[in-house]
Amino acid sequence: MKKLPERTCVGCGQKKEKPDLIRIVHSQDDTFSIDPTGRKNGRGAYICNDLACFEKAIKRKALDRAFKVSISEATAQALREELIKLDR
Repeated sequence: MKKLPERTCVGCGQKKEKPDLIRIVHSQDDTFSIDPTGRKNGRGAYICNDLACFEKAIKRKALDRAFKVSISEATAQALREELIKLDR
């Protein structure tokens, strides 16, 4: 059986298999988006499928470090809304 790659959640720091996490992408055109397929171009960071982990990542500025760029509150809110839509 093929071993699934593991990634670390930037919010809580837990290692999980890649399909169990959600990828956030910073694209070349300086936009941020949720990547449910895990295949979009750009720099990616992974979080658990949990709004609490996202909030922790924002509060600790873990996403800022992962992307090497500061994430505005407006961008964070847009990502938050995308996550909530995915959860349904």
